[in-house]
Amino acid sequence: MEQLTQFAPFLLMFVVIYFFMIRPQQKRAKNEKEFESALKVGDKIITKSGLHGKVSELADTTVVVETMSGKLKMERSAISLEMSATLAKK
Repeated sequence: MEQLTQFAPFLLMFVVIYFFMIRPQQKRAKNEKEFESALKVGDKIITKSGLHGKVSELADTTVVVETMSGKLKMERSAISLEMSATLAKK
């Protein structure tokens, strides 16, 4: 019983860290993966670096984005979920 009370603060710290740091990060990563897989040609997007464009071609891990200055090929992971969602609401 005494050993349990010694480890109780460590267990409590782990539970707090899990619910406030690890779990939200996993949820965010899952949402981003779903967003990347749901992209389709014609979607207006914003990249994490701030480029605005429209999806013109899709491949397994890459996407071709049409911008005002031409077409750019980039990784799907470079597209920002939050900024693209905000753009879609407008």
